[in-house]
Amino acid sequence: MENKKTRVFYAINYILVTLVVMTMLFPLLNIIAMSFSSERAIMSNEVNIFPVEFTANTYVQVVKRTQIFRAMKNTVILTIVGTAINMFMTVCGAYALSKQRLAGRKAILMLITFTMLFGAGLIPNFILIKNLGLMNTYWALWLPGAISTYNMFVMKTFFSGIPASLEESAYIDGANDIRILISIILPLSLPALATITLFYAVGWWNAYFSLILYVNVSSKKALQQILHDLINASGVVDQLQMADSNDAIMQPIATESIKAVAIIIATMPIMCVYPFLQKYFTKGVLIGAIKG
Repeated sequence: MENKKTRVFYAINYILVTLVVMTMLFPLLNIIAMSFSSERAIMSNEVNIFPVEFTANTYVQVVKRTQIFRAMKNTVILTIVGTAINMFMTVCGAYALSKQRLAGRKAILMLITFTMLFGAGLIPNFILIKNLGLMNTYWALWLPGAISTYNMFVMKTFFSGIPASLEESAYIDGANDIRILISIILPLSLPALATITLFYAVGWWNAYFSLILYVNVSSKKALQQILHDLINASGVVDQLQMADSNDAIMQPIATESIKAVAIIIATMPIMCVYPFLQKYFTKGVLIGAIKG
């Protein structure tokens, strides 16, 4: 009887999980199908999860008529350098604050926590960036976003859970704090490091508002800015739809197709990287939740 109840329980769980997965997967499949479907099929609402009248014309026109590859390169640079700065600052700050012997530790923690509750505001930040001469450079994003207080506290909690006996043994062998951090702490913290790295990388990849404020040079525009231009700039839309600009009926069709392509281009790189980090990501989130 108990085995039967268990099987029923698992069956219900499988059904519920399958429904949830389908609910999340259907919009993605629909967007992919729309990006490869003809304008006529999109206009007549014939597209579901499979392309109708398969065509890659929108992708071809986007590649031909926009600076998509340069924007992709800029976004990769922004993401890699930004994430590297984030991880360096986060690891150093978290390791120092995880030590009870740190002088003024409580006061420092209070000051850092204060920054989570109150921000400087948009206009003061803009004036500061402008006065520092950082306009139209990625440093306008890297410096203010060098560290996330929340991520640092998560990493600090993880470091605090590592047995102190490991560090004491290393001290006896003559290792200093930097050596202990590199040789002992970081190798034991791979799940947390992978999780925080993914959080930072996704944040930089999706950076948009700060780029609009501080970076206006076309040669330094990132992917999200180019995709924004694709969707909202009527001149670009007219070129991509390959039709007369006075054709009001064709305008929304091309716009929907471009939106689908923009979503695919923006999300596909992260979706390709995530499976390789999923093991560490899941473990890091669970361990962080338990220790927190």
